[in-house]
Amino acid sequence: MAISLAHATLFSRTSLFLSRNSRSLAFCIPFSTSSSSSAAAASSSLPSDKLHRNKWRSPVASVLELGGVKIGREDVMRDDPTNNVPDTIFSKLGMQLHRRDQHPIGILKNAIYEYFDTSYPNKFDKFDDLCPIVTVKQNFDDVLVPADHVSRSYNDTYYIDAQTVLRCHTSAHQAELLRRGNTHFLVTGDVYRRDSIDSTHYPVFHQMEGVRVFSPDDWEASGVDATSYAAEDLKKCLEGLANHLFGAVEMRWIDTYFPFTNPSFELEIYFQEKWLEVLGCGVTEQEILKRSGKTNNVAWAFGLGLERLAMVLFDIPDIRLFWSNDERFTSQFSKGQLGVKFKPFSKYPPCYKDISFWINESFTENNLCEVVRGIAGDLAEEVLLIDNFTNKKGMTSHCYRIAYRSMERSLTDDEINELQWNVREQVQSKLNVVLR
Repeated sequence: MAISLAHATLFSRTSLFLSRNSRSLAFCIPFSTSSSSSAAAASSSLPSDKLHRNKWRSPVASVLELGGVKIGREDVMRDDPTNNVPDTIFSKLGMQLHRRDQHPIGILKNAIYEYFDTSYPNKFDKFDDLCPIVTVKQNFDDVLVPADHVSRSYNDTYYIDAQTVLRCHTSAHQAELLRRGNTHFLVTGDVYRRDSIDSTHYPVFHQMEGVRVFSPDDWEASGVDATSYAAEDLKKCLEGLANHLFGAVEMRWIDTYFPFTNPSFELEIYFQEKWLEVLGCGVTEQEILKRSGKTNNVAWAFGLGLERLAMVLFDIPDIRLFWSNDERFTSQFSKGQLGVKFKPFSKYPPCYKDISFWINESFTENNLCEVVRGIAGDLAEEVLLIDNFTNKKGMTSHCYRIAYRSMERSLTDDEINELQWNVREQVQSKLNVVLR
């Protein structure tokens, strides 16, 4: 179950998710294997000055293989009126940072595996290569997300077509795994959400979800009811996980609400002189278990965001760094070395550009960030609303400050001016706003 903590509107970055290791389950939708010309080949014909200015743009693959299924670019970025998947997102499909043992995300995933393997030997199945392309039913209906929930909107979720999305939490696989008979499992994967631009938010990130199912034999001899038994076991498990990752720390449990668990909790730890939200969890709603054929069972589930914890454990200041191929970043981390402190290597200053416009009723900040990210890619460090007002005619103006910065090199004035000019053009044409 995907549990939302970091965002008020969507489930949070601390959501439940699925990982894979021991078995090969491919829940990918069998798209065709169409292909397109190679972006790398196209770039080779550019003059050297163009290559220099555009070297921050990663080539976009034409065909990927996920969960044993080949996926072409046209299969994800379809000519469909509901499709809102841009190149910048397609280029991240298949990168699977969580499966790289020397990457901070993979190191953290393996540390969590180690805890479960030690505390619950041979209990938990692990899944970490399930295909991120899922149905609307899998992503929302199967985990009881209300039909009118904001997370279903095109503003928040990447739709391939009206019935197919890029998963926005790993809980999209939970019902299928339960129906297949899995009772103890961890699921890790990349998830996708249209989001703001700043140092802690990115439209692609990674989650891990854990689920444990109990039978009446487990709780009947305990003297407590099934729900209390599951909740107590859940808290004991997760307190042990927090100690495994962070050492002996003070903890507290916060009662909360999620549509897929009841009761629901958030775990916070006191770390580096402040309270840090670690994960969301709860006792699984009985309706989810009933739909999966487990009418006499009770279960717990938890979800956490790997980037959120890795930024704290490794002292990584900007979420974009996780996607960097710069050796000054990648060489700092080694398999099995949890908590090695990142040493900053970029001293390049940001460049700020403002853009003001009159908004319309359909304007959303997520749409603005998609436009900026589509043009500037990871050179866009932050998009911040710095001013807004409504005039006597009822027209509302927004002014946003865009921070451009490369973590690997200095940007030229010409580059930044060209980026900003393209942003202005695209904001006006795609968002139907009036520039000021």
